[in-house]
Amino acid sequence: MRLLAGKKLAEKILQGLKKQIQKRRLRLRLAVILIGDSLVSKIFIREKKKACQKIGVDFKFFKCPENTSRDIILEEIKKIVADKNNSGIVIQLPLPASPAGGPGKFHTEEFLNLIPEGKDVDVLSEKSFRNFANGELEILPPTVGAVATLLKKYGIRIKNKNIVVVGKGQLVGKPLAAWLKLQKAQFSILDKNTKNICSYTQKADILISGVGSPNLIKGDMVKKGVIAIDVGSSVKNGRAVGDIDFKSVSKKASYITPVPGGVGPLTVACLLDNLVKLNK
Repeated sequence: MRLLAGKKLAEKILQGLKKQIQKRRLRLRLAVILIGDSLVSKIFIREKKKACQKIGVDFKFFKCPENTSRDIILEEIKKIVADKNNSGIVIQLPLPASPAGGPGKFHTEEFLNLIPEGKDVDVLSEKSFRNFANGELEILPPTVGAVATLLKKYGIRIKNKNIVVVGKGQLVGKPLAAWLKLQKAQFSILDKNTKNICSYTQKADILISGVGSPNLIKGDMVKKGVIAIDVGSSVKNGRAVGDIDFKSVSKKASYITPVPGGVGPLTVACLLDNLVKLNK
């Protein structure tokens, strides 16, 4: 078993970005918007702030309480977008279930679509994602960039491999499926409605999970030699936990990502790489 250590790769990317920023005398700011009080979101935001500080990017944090009305949040996002000092904008997902001031729920796309393509470092607006899925965007969604970087670094080819993605979410499953389709890869994407999940996972040459359910994937759900990539993150007993039960799966895996220290740091580094690329 070999560890897919994303932390060292992330540090190398950040060092390169710092040199670019200094050489080109770029003045960049990442604006991050948190709606609600998610503990997992706060962990990710903290890591983004630390990475920004390392490479000389200004970091601006905007917090909206969960009971803030939809209209107020829309106006706040519009102001943040209009500020020329904000080079890139992130709306931290997932959003809380319901807004104040009426029935219904927050519509994620409505908020994300306010971010123009030139500031959409997460590639989450409908326009940005459509261009990415059509192969017409020079940047990748950060999660996709992280997984692609790991595969390339460790010489793992996806051609003729049976790839299984667990989760269809906006941050992991959906962009990974679009990227794998562009690569003409053979893959299946599963969610909670998929019957007999084990019949898929046990045949996977490469298993990627991004559900956010602690230790969802156990050792008996994978085959010998599997490449296990954990993109899920949740908090259990005050610490970050992945979807893949490292103890049992690592006994069978040929490669596996740790949590923390695997895909997470690389995702942050790829997001900041997007920030620099969009501000050439």
